[in-house]
Amino acid sequence: MKSDTSQLPQGSSVKVRCCIVGGGPAGMMLGYLLGRAGIDVVVLEKHADFFRDFRGDTVHPSTLEVMDELGLIDGFLKLPHQRLEKMDGLFGGTPVRIADLSRLRTKYPFIAFMPQWDFLNFLREAGQRFASLKVMMNTEAVDLIRRGETIAGVRANTPDGIVDIEADLTIACDGRHSTVRLRSGLEVEEIGAPMDVLWFRVGRKANETENVFARVEPGKMMITFDRGDYWQCAYVIAKGQYDAVKARGIAGAAR
Repeated sequence: MKSDTSQLPQGSSVKVRCCIVGGGPAGMMLGYLLGRAGIDVVVLEKHADFFRDFRGDTVHPSTLEVMDELGLIDGFLKLPHQRLEKMDGLFGGTPVRIADLSRLRTKYPFIAFMPQWDFLNFLREAGQRFASLKVMMNTEAVDLIRRGETIAGVRANTPDGIVDIEADLTIACDGRHSTVRLRSGLEVEEIGAPMDVLWFRVGRKANETENVFARVEPGKMMITFDRGDYWQCAYVIAKGQYDAVKARGIAGAAR
């Protein structure tokens, strides 16, 4: 995927069939599929790289099958990852087997845990063979281009200045604080999720052997992912209680 914007001076314009705003899993995978189909597409990613912590670094059996169908599975599984077949939990101190993925009748009966930046970099590198696919890093969509009632692309801020990217189709994959959604006037439908999740890391000792996926007590739940040298933890709290939990601290909230 080409990402050179040095040939795009400020005030210039680019014409593509499809412009995807946001280089997360949805944007990068869609860009790969369209590029594979020979459709002229550009993916805009506002950051210079993908190296950030994400909420979910899990690649599920169904996604692994898709990667297989695309001919990407061998290269993907060569990347550092962990395979999760069984998930155990502690419910009030009682151990419970939550899931056993090895019993699935699928080609890849496990969840692959992989830092999401590795997954995104893999898609980016795999897409370099498609001339119709371009990724513009460090390029942030700041507004929409309109022609009457039609959205005709996006105006983007690049390291070399503002560039207009005209497109027959503009797709918003830029997350919960989507600029495209805001500029287009689309409303968010609240689904009423009753919880929030606090993500943090805890150091892991080399001789630790316990690998509990979930710890659940009345009104409390903690999910832990083994990252090799640290635990990635998800502490579930009631919706809207972040300030109260922050004031008490994690230790106080866990009592």
